[in-house]
Amino acid sequence: MAIEVFNRYEKKYLLDEESYQYIIKNIESYMKPDKHSKGGEMYNIANIYYDTESDDLIAHSIEKPLYKEKLRLRSYGVPDLNDKVFLEIKKKYEGLVNKRRTKIRLKDAYNLVEKGIDPPEEDFINKQVLNEIKYLLSRKKLVPKLYLTYDRRAYFAIDDDDFRVTFDKNIRARREDVRLEAGNHGELLVDNDKWLMEIKSSKGAPLWFVKILSEGGIYPRSFSKYGTEYTKYINNKRIKGEI
Repeated sequence: MAIEVFNRYEKKYLLDEESYQYIIKNIESYMKPDKHSKGGEMYNIANIYYDTESDDLIAHSIEKPLYKEKLRLRSYGVPDLNDKVFLEIKKKYEGLVNKRRTKIRLKDAYNLVEKGIDPPEEDFINKQVLNEIKYLLSRKKLVPKLYLTYDRRAYFAIDDDDFRVTFDKNIRARREDVRLEAGNHGELLVDNDKWLMEIKSSKGAPLWFVKILSEGGIYPRSFSKYGTEYTKYINNKRIKGEI
């Protein structure tokens, strides 16, 4: 069964190709690809981010508050309406990320978030997480605002699968036709010679990984995919005189 509740710290790094190759070479002895990345393969992840009509959630998030939350719908690859996807509520408080998600059929996720229609009883639905999502929806009127997709390569530490490193590339987004089944096209958000690396762990990075970063002169930076797209979106509206 897929893990549906996560509590962990996350750090992000924006790498050029040289730094990416350096990291990959040096983690080979310590880490193994996840089940989707064996043989060096990359896999596609697609998300719909929900927000209020006035973008309250993302506007609050980019102010770097102590607490923030978001709701997103995630698929691996391009699904159809009857495929199972993940509906996730993600919270962050003082740097600790709490992610809770449940499997749900895509058409039922749309009906729940956009029409308030409860999904049918299914064994794979996490009812506790579903109730938390319904509570969020009762507090805020959320609509699909952004489609965001990327290609990922991911690794777990051989001796501790709590420590995970992901590499995302070809990050793209769109604000029209915000539907997972509509395909994974979009406008490139980050130059395609860059990799977004994230380290994820409930305990922090192991010393061997810290040493690799230090010797490579690689340091974390604040980066949000949704936040970056929203900032570009608002700046474009200002240039056009729309706000």
